[in-house]
Amino acid sequence: MTFDFSGRTVVVVGGTSGINRGIAESFARAGARVAVASRSEQKVEDTVSALAILGAEAMGFAADVRDQDAIRKGFSDVEQAFGQFDVLVSGAAGNFPALANGMSANAFKSVVDIDLLGTFHVMQAAYCHLKKPGASVVNISAPQAFLPMIAQSHVCAAKAGVDMITRTLAMEWGPKGVRVNSVVPGPIEGTEGMSRLAPTPALMAQVKAGVPLRRLGTPEDVGNLCMFLASDFASYMNGTVIPVDGGWSLGGISSYAATLGDFMMKTSTEGE
Repeated sequence: MTFDFSGRTVVVVGGTSGINRGIAESFARAGARVAVASRSEQKVEDTVSALAILGAEAMGFAADVRDQDAIRKGFSDVEQAFGQFDVLVSGAAGNFPALANGMSANAFKSVVDIDLLGTFHVMQAAYCHLKKPGASVVNISAPQAFLPMIAQSHVCAAKAGVDMITRTLAMEWGPKGVRVNSVVPGPIEGTEGMSRLAPTPALMAQVKAGVPLRRLGTPEDVGNLCMFLASDFASYMNGTVIPVDGGWSLGGISSYAATLGDFMMKTSTEGE
C-alpha cells in the first residue's frame, strides 16, 4: 500500500523531533505540504530544511502548546500559506519517571499542561482551519492512557484525558465531517522518551523482550498508521484509539512497568 497526499496540507504539532518528526517526514515523502511546530525555533528551521530535502513544500513556526494565542497565530500563518488543513497531528508531550510522593505539584502540572491542556489548545485553535468535510485529526497518545504504571501518575492522568478528548471531539466534530482518532505508539527506537523510560541497557533489553515481535518500532511505523488514518482507506474510522506497539501492550509492558517501578523505588530517596 502506498499513500499519496499530493496537494494536501498536513500540520504536525511537536513535529521537530522523535516520533512526531518521523510522522512529518512520512507525510512529506507522500507528497504533502507539511507544516511543523515546536518550542524550539532552531529545531523548526532544521526540520523544515530536512522536509524540503525530501521534496516537500514545508514551513513551520515556534510556539509552546501551553500558549494558545501563539498556537492560534501559527495556525493562521499556515492556512494563509498552505490553505485549510487536511490533516492535523497533535503530538507535543512531556514525560519523566517520578514517584508520586517524590514529585512536586508543579512537576505534575507541567506534564498535564503540555499533554492534556496543550491538546485542548491545539484542538480548539485548529478547528476553524480544518477542511470541512474531510479533515482528519490524529492525537498521539501513550500506553499510560490505559495501563497504570509506577512513576507515571502524571502521564497516566494526562494521556487518559487526551484519549477522552479524542472520543468526545469525534462525537462533536463528526457531523461536520471531521474525524478524530488517537494513535498509541509503543517502544520506538531512537527517541528521547524511550531513553528516559528505559535508562539502562538492562531495562531496554527487557522492553524489547516484552514485545511479541521482539523488536522496537520506528517512527516510520507510527507515520504509516497516521497516514492510513488520514487517508480515504480509513474514512469510516472515528473516535478510535489504536496501539502501534508490536503487541507490547498485550502483556510485555506490565513486566517492564514492574521492573521500572522497582528501579525507581531503589533509586528514590522517598521517605529517607
